[in-house]
Amino acid sequence: MIDYPRYDKYGWRRWVPSWKLVSGLCLAFLGLVMGAATIAYSQVGIPKEALAAKAQNNVYYWSDGSQMAATGGEVNRQIIGIDQIPKDMQNAVISAENKTFRDDSGIDPMGIGRAVWNMAKGGETQGGSTITQQYVKNNLLNDQSQTLSRKVKELFISIKVGAEMEKPEIMAGYLNTAYYGRGAYGIQAAARTYFGKDAKHLNASECAFLASLLKGATYYDPAGSTEIDPQATPQANLKRATERWSWILDEMVKDQHLTAADRAKYPAFPKVQPPKKNAQLTGQVGYLVSTAKANFINNHPGMDEKKLAGGGYEIYTTFDKKKVKALEDSIKKVYDEHIDPKKRPKEDTHVQFGGASVDPKTGEIVALYGGTDATKHFTNNADQTGAQVGSTFKPFVLAAAMEYGVRDPDEGKVQDATTRTIVDPNKSRYNGKNKLRIKNYDGTVWHNENGEEWLQVNDDDASYGPMSLREAMIRSANSPYVQLGMDVGIDEVRKTAVKAGLREGSLVKANVPSFSLGISDPSAIRMAGAYATFANNGERNDPFSVKEVKEKGQVIYKHESKTERAFSSAVAGNVTDVLRDVVENPKGTGRKAAIPGRDVAGKTGTTDGNNSAWFVGYTPNLSTAIDMYRFDDDESKEGRKFLSMFGTGAQPKIHGSSFPSQIWKDYMTDALKGMKVESFPEPEDLDAEAVFGGGAASPTPTPTESPSQSPSATITPSQTPSQTPSKSPGPDKSCDVWDWPCDDTGQNGGQNGGQDGGATGTPTTPTTPTSPTPTDTDKPGRASGGSGWLGG
Repeated sequence: MIDYPRYDKYGWRRWVPSWKLVSGLCLAFLGLVMGAATIAYSQVGIPKEALAAKAQNNVYYWSDGSQMAATGGEVNRQIIGIDQIPKDMQNAVISAENKTFRDDSGIDPMGIGRAVWNMAKGGETQGGSTITQQYVKNNLLNDQSQTLSRKVKELFISIKVGAEMEKPEIMAGYLNTAYYGRGAYGIQAAARTYFGKDAKHLNASECAFLASLLKGATYYDPAGSTEIDPQATPQANLKRATERWSWILDEMVKDQHLTAADRAKYPAFPKVQPPKKNAQLTGQVGYLVSTAKANFINNHPGMDEKKLAGGGYEIYTTFDKKKVKALEDSIKKVYDEHIDPKKRPKEDTHVQFGGASVDPKTGEIVALYGGTDATKHFTNNADQTGAQVGSTFKPFVLAAAMEYGVRDPDEGKVQDATTRTIVDPNKSRYNGKNKLRIKNYDGTVWHNENGEEWLQVNDDDASYGPMSLREAMIRSANSPYVQLGMDVGIDEVRKTAVKAGLREGSLVKANVPSFSLGISDPSAIRMAGAYATFANNGERNDPFSVKEVKEKGQVIYKHESKTERAFSSAVAGNVTDVLRDVVENPKGTGRKAAIPGRDVAGKTGTTDGNNSAWFVGYTPNLSTAIDMYRFDDDESKEGRKFLSMFGTGAQPKIHGSSFPSQIWKDYMTDALKGMKVESFPEPEDLDAEAVFGGGAASPTPTPTESPSQSPSATITPSQTPSQTPSKSPGPDKSCDVWDWPCDDTGQNGGQNGGQDGGATGTPTTPTTPTSPTPTDTDKPGRASGGSGWLGG
């Protein structure tokens, strides 16, 4: 008989620890943890203050390595006692950030738990959730890294601070070291910066605003901070600040820190002073520094405005000192010679210029012009200002037509390459008729949300009939490019502009016909960068202004080039070839920008109401954008808007072909000295087809206004071969192609030279549409007489 092993029915339990053992182990573990915590707590001391006042200068350098600016005094801080800090300020912060401050232990266990959990998941860390923790982080910790070990250290120090320091001392420490934006550390500096008074004189409304800044001055300073984030516009920031200011006051009432009667005394947002620039940053230097600061902050992980303001950084920029001066001198020359606010107060006041110059091969911003003086004019005109770009946007429409092609009218709205037709800019014909009824890609008449049609007008009601897209670009006729944009698709045009280098946030969101006419407002920096993509044969380098940054002699940041192909060389080369004719053709709107001995391509732009004028152009070496507009600097004035430039500079109208192109040529002539003379490559075959749009059914142009507009006006590759630098055209006396007087001596300059566009910005429709109106107008200056260079 086999003797099998005997199994105890409770045998499995022998492998399970008893509850006594489990309890014992848990208690032992907790004891160890508590013991370790007790030891850690006992060994942690309250460190000395890491005073922001000990910060060093930030030193900025030109591209050649010479010093540009040392921003000494950038940290603005003055310690005051708790008796000098209004109760309203203390209570505003308590109501907004830590309602239990006066009773808690100094830490928020739930907040710590969320932060640890976030870090464990690999997510972003969170800041201290109590005033005590924020005080410890801002004032006592030299290590500002977002790590678990630093968070644990912050926890223990906060516990000790909460136990050993009095609440008024903690509150004073926090408010004296918190960052309020504009380089202001501490409540006293903030009070002086934003309200021009000592902290002790702040009222509850002003305190609520300053408390709102602690959430992030970049997004709550009404002055805006678009150089750091394009979304932080003055309008958006004012809205955010107003909402939080109002909320904090209401919370103060709920928390019984403020009576309802006192709250009612503050129905309106307090008046905040405009920012004041450091006196050392006069002239263009202030704009250069602010641009470089934003570039560094936006591209270096962990860097923010507050940390940079702490100082100790050596910032090496891309700015070329000689080119910056050349750009400033070119603008100053036009201003001094033509702009006279005393003589023409209604026409010449509030005139602004902006400009930026970019190296197409690298993306380096070599020069910019931000305004007359950074300590007097606080908006950087090289950045996004709201000035619409007009017809300088048309090259993106043309690029989209060659990149994506027009849609098949018999297919659906969304189409891929199999049903689209790539457009040949020379063989294709589009209707240049004035008051052209704009249609959808499928031939149906376009209507806005109110059922209204769109009749696209050309300037002075000029009708051209069918014309090639090249010719339409040269004349800056609007009807062809509006209809072309509809045939390609506004979404595709928008994608093309973004691929070239414009920020999507700067582009109008509405898919309206006028989108193709430049109703968007990209910055001069971005326009120069986008055109640089065409100059660089379709490869995009995003504009940048900081090459590297050092801290204590060690490189902590270095720009890494990320060249991306935006367009094929065929697309880029053909866009460039068309834009060369805008400058090099004797009747091109940009002919005043031609530089003898250099290949130049570019486009003029003027907007509705003559509110802004642009010239954006490039050589293989540099891409530069210049804009001009009128806008009141006084931020205290309500309802400020762009002012028309009719009569400005004693000119009937201001066009992209006038002052902007003059500035562009003067600057580029100087900036290109010593640089290698390079030529654009010959345009490659697009494998494109002739497309006929807007009712243009024949490849043969049919003039509608003048017998002088003959088929010979059609510019084809065989008729307009790529011109060499030695063949830069002079004044054309033949007048056998164009349909208006061609006396180029100046007597008819306003007529002959005035072609800077093709449409007025006021659309002609059966009824006034409510959708965005076209504001790109590149209006011709057909005024009789006038200077020869005024027009085109």
